[in-house]
Amino acid sequence: MTRLQLMRAEHGSAVREFELANRAYFAASIPDRGDEYFKDFDVRHGVLLAEQDAGTVYFHVILTADGEVVGRVNLIDVAEGSAELGYRIAKRAAGRGLATAAVRTVCVRAGAAYGLSTLRAVTTLDNHASLAVLGRTGFEAVGEEEVDGRPGLRFVRDLRDVRESRDQPDVRDAPSFRKSKP
Repeated sequence: MTRLQLMRAEHGSAVREFELANRAYFAASIPDRGDEYFKDFDVRHGVLLAEQDAGTVYFHVILTADGEVVGRVNLIDVAEGSAELGYRIAKRAAGRGLATAAVRTVCVRAGAAYGLSTLRAVTTLDNHASLAVLGRTGFEAVGEEEVDGRPGLRFVRDLRDVRESRDQPDVRDAPSFRKSKP
């Protein structure tokens, strides 16, 4: 079983391991974070948590039952009822509905707990998995955008419907996965 939590200080080393273990996998579809991201990671983690405490970002981790990070869903640039959504799932956990379940859960939290009314997202045209997740979770394409020199699309998600819905999705509803994916 997986669970989604707001990132905390004790997640730091697990987040670093997750990012390092999946760095090449992520770089195939999104811009690489670069070596600087991992330099003084604990300090960076603390700065990000301070931003979260200030309410300008919300960082979420997707954890296995044993506390391993298998994904992240972030809301950044929070202002005036809006934020930008970003997410990444570990290679070994991809393709099992985890990103879709996590994004649905964060959409509900963003509307109900964080008071947001709109989410934005951007992905490249060749990132078919991300395009599918955004489509399945109610995001609508609103324009073209270049992403790291590649053609992409900009998306928007109105959150008013999740505030009114009695259906509260949870990342725990995502299919389970074994540690060793064939």
